Amino acid sequence: MSAARTLGLLLVPLLALGATPAYADRHAPPTSTIVDSAREGGLSVALTFDDGPDPQNTPKLLQLLRRNHIRAVFCLWGEHARQYPALVRQIVSEGHVLCNHSLNHDDLSTWTPEAIRADLQATNAAIRAAVPWARIPYFRAPYGAWGSSPEVAAAMGMQPLGWRLAIGDWDPPGTDVLVDRILTGVTPGAVVLLHDGGGDRVQTVDAVAAVIPRLRSDGWRFALPARRG
Repeated sequence: MSAARTLGLLLVPLLALGATPAYADRHAPPTSTIVDSAREGGLSVALTFDDGPDPQNTPKLLQLLRRNHIRAVFCLWGEHARQYPALVRQIVSEGHVLCNHSLNHDDLSTWTPEAIRADLQATNAAIRAAVPWARIPYFRAPYGAWGSSPEVAAAMGMQPLGWRLAIGDWDPPGTDVLVDRILTGVTPGAVVLLHDGGGDRVQTVDAVAAVIPRLRSDGWRFALPARRG
C-alpha cells in the first residue's frame, strides 16, 4: 500500500470526528480572529516581545532565550528594523518568529484598509531588507488598537496576534513587580506581551530571567502562539 493511501486511511477517522490534521492548520490561510493562546495545551505559555529590535536590550534577551532553549515571537517596529538590520538577522538566525508591528507604531484603529495595507507592506519591506527570505506569520496592532487591521493582515498572509497577559512593562515599575505580575497573571496557554524595545527594558529582561526557572520548576512549558484564530 502506498504511503499516501496509508495517510489517507489514517485521516478518515479524524475527519469523521471533525478533527483537523496538524499539517492542515500549518497551511490554512490566516483568519481575522485575533490569536491570544499558545499552540500547545496545558501549562504552556508563549512569550512575545514588542517594539524592537533594540541595540541594548534585544541582544541580552536573545542570549537569555538561547541559554534557556526558548523560542519567542518578536513584533518588530519597521523603522527599528531599518535602523538595526543585523539584529533582525540575529533574531531569525536564532530560530525566533517574526511579527509585523507597523512601521512607526501608530494607532491604526481609524485608518482606512488601504492606508493600513500600505503601512504593513512598508513594514514587511523593512524587515525583508534585512532578511529577504524571512517569514512574517503574525501581525500585532500597536496599542491593541485594531480597527480594520485584522482583516487586512489576514488578507496579506499574517495572523493577527493579541495577548492574554500584558504586564505593563512599558512604564517600568521595578523588576520585582514585573516578576509578580507574570507569576500571578499567567494562565494555561496564555500569550504574554512584553517589550524589548521602545524604552529602557532592563527590568523586563531581568524579570524574564527570574521567572523562567520558577515557571519551569512548576511544570510550565514555553511554546509559540497558535497559528490560527
